[in-house]
Amino acid sequence: MAVALDLLVQFVQMTLVLAAAPLVTGYVRKVKAHLVRRQGPPLLQPYRDLLRLMRKDVVLADNASWFFRVAPYLIFAATWVAAALVPTFAAGLIFSYAADVIAIVALLASARFVLALAGLDVGTSFGGIGASREMMIASLAEPAMLLIVFTVALVAGTTQLSTIATLFATASIGLRVSLGLALFALMFVGIAENARIPIDNPATHLELTMVHEAMVLEYSGRHLAMIEAAAALKLVLYFSLIACLFVPFGMATGDKTAGALALGLATYLVKIFLLAALLPIAETSVAKMRVFRYPIFLGGAFAAAALAVFLLFVSRGF
Repeated sequence: MAVALDLLVQFVQMTLVLAAAPLVTGYVRKVKAHLVRRQGPPLLQPYRDLLRLMRKDVVLADNASWFFRVAPYLIFAATWVAAALVPTFAAGLIFSYAADVIAIVALLASARFVLALAGLDVGTSFGGIGASREMMIASLAEPAMLLIVFTVALVAGTTQLSTIATLFATASIGLRVSLGLALFALMFVGIAENARIPIDNPATHLELTMVHEAMVLEYSGRHLAMIEAAAALKLVLYFSLIACLFVPFGMATGDKTAGALALGLATYLVKIFLLAALLPIAETSVAKMRVFRYPIFLGGAFAAAALAVFLLFVSRGF
């Protein structure tokens, strides 16, 4: 009975992140539209867009290989697995042993690698530009992400997300400068990884500024729907990661009673939509950066994460 309950809760978590991802994207667009005094699209518009794309036929280039066809499904699967492994409203689930921060970073890196190869597959100039810029951003963001993981692991003594969330929610960790710097770095990395302003503008198709959109210009139909769904899942993944690592309060970490799970679900949704409201506020406050300024932005994240690790080493007398 306990195993069946754990499987049910795990299934609910996997379904939750998949079902909520388009809604979070629609909420971000709606808030951003209101900030610039526009009405904006309906909250459910991303669901309609995905359904419309799923019904459309796929148009492929003559020189597209088999990899171009399977890449959207690989990207979607890797991103969904990574998002489903991050504890949302409950910790200690049946697949928690696999919810390692390093494994999630590896899954995201694999999805990015597949997307870059797919952008290069057809041989268009836009795909090549987008893939090269994506790899440049990855080379700057991944070292910062690993230092963030190292910082959290030094504090918690593990890289397993459920254990970290339980420790931070129940133990007396206190306010630490190192964790604040790691949060700062994670927000910068999340902005870059999700192709948000000031790194990229997901609403633009201007040739000189595209990064993510340049790699998916040749996709259509259900293939494009898979990529758009993966992008929405990735945004929810980073929101969930911030909530799990730095504000795990309210999460069901003990007995999986109905009351604890309901409280964990409610607090998770509040945290996710609060972060989704803060993101467009930050985006409308800054302008998009030039490509040659990306290293300055992500270099700040790397420096903050490195300083966090250094402070932890100093505090422990190394």
